[in-house]
Amino acid sequence: MKKILRIINRFNLGGPTYNAAYLTRYLDDYGFETKLVGGMSEESEADSTFILDQLGVTAELIPEMHRSLNLLNDRKAYMKIKQIIKEYKPDIVHTHASKAGTLGRLAAIQQAVPHIVHTFHGHVFHSYFSGAKTSVFRKIEQYLALKSSRIVAISSTQLDELADEFNIAPRSKFEIIPLGFDLSRFRNDLSDKRIAFRKRWNIADDDFVISIVGRLVPVKNHKLFIESVAHLKKQSNRKIKAIIVGDGELREALIKHCEHVNLKVQAAATSVPDADVVFTSWLRDVDEVYAGSELAALTSFNEGTPVSLIEALAAGTPVVSTDVGGIQDVVSHNQNGLLVPSDDIEAFTSSLLKLAQNDQLRAAMSAVAKTSINGQFSYNRLVSDTARLYNELLNS
Repeated sequence: MKKILRIINRFNLGGPTYNAAYLTRYLDDYGFETKLVGGMSEESEADSTFILDQLGVTAELIPEMHRSLNLLNDRKAYMKIKQIIKEYKPDIVHTHASKAGTLGRLAAIQQAVPHIVHTFHGHVFHSYFSGAKTSVFRKIEQYLALKSSRIVAISSTQLDELADEFNIAPRSKFEIIPLGFDLSRFRNDLSDKRIAFRKRWNIADDDFVISIVGRLVPVKNHKLFIESVAHLKKQSNRKIKAIIVGDGELREALIKHCEHVNLKVQAAATSVPDADVVFTSWLRDVDEVYAGSELAALTSFNEGTPVSLIEALAAGTPVVSTDVGGIQDVVSHNQNGLLVPSDDIEAFTSSLLKLAQNDQLRAAMSAVAKTSINGQFSYNRLVSDTARLYNELLNS
């Protein structure tokens, strides 16, 4: 078997972990042996090693590999990766996301690995850092792309950004391989899951639930979501309840912002009667969240391919989202959801109101949503596409 060393930033809940786990588990069917290594989830993130356990995948942890920059930890992580490469002798090193992509590819270059592949699950070229820091990251990625055998973009929109807008590498060096998941749990037993979710969070039958799932960090722009909900409650005759699933550095600030705009908050397991906004922290059973919600929202300044919206649509939950990054590769405006300009409170509120007040339109979008997310995001397709790329590199 040909050997693959797969390196991921960290095992936090999200698309990169799911995809690394599926590729590690199922590529052996195509004649590839895979060793998986990665950093640990951070304190404000949901640990996702349960995903590996469910698939029977083992991984080697590198505790020093964190999301934030730290020269001492980064050097330790680099040295560990280099030693793993030296001992494992992979035919291909495949890195996922920015930190793993930098340290893993530098180590692979130093160890003269025959083929180096990197997947951009998102990018940090706007809405994350200052202009000067962003410029440095861009130059680093351009150098690493030059030394990579192939760069994987997860959507055509992302490819356009990386190749044409940010000039990371010529288009010929890119391969588009969309994310892949097992979405069956988002389609099954929806009625039972709806009842269970609403009972767990004391949601009344006539509450109109809008959920948002993601890290509580600046780029996700939850402030827009909170302010739009506050405006919506004044304009709609429905009993609006917002569910914020996730955690992060802005949790306390967002709770205070809810109170600032006169929204009643439940921020712990203890029930708060008639809460307008419920902060649940991280939940593993997000299939229950979408089954129990009328709408799913996303307010980010920047996105790759948003896993939360793929899962919401698979469950038949229509979406209201900012029109950024690779959103249009998932959400079709006026078909399975509504797209609005970034950071536009009036437009976001108007879209929420439109779907809250029109049950027929929402039902039509729900029907489209269930059929719009199908084989293009299956893990079987992900594995076969990746195997094809590996074979192409190895046979070149």
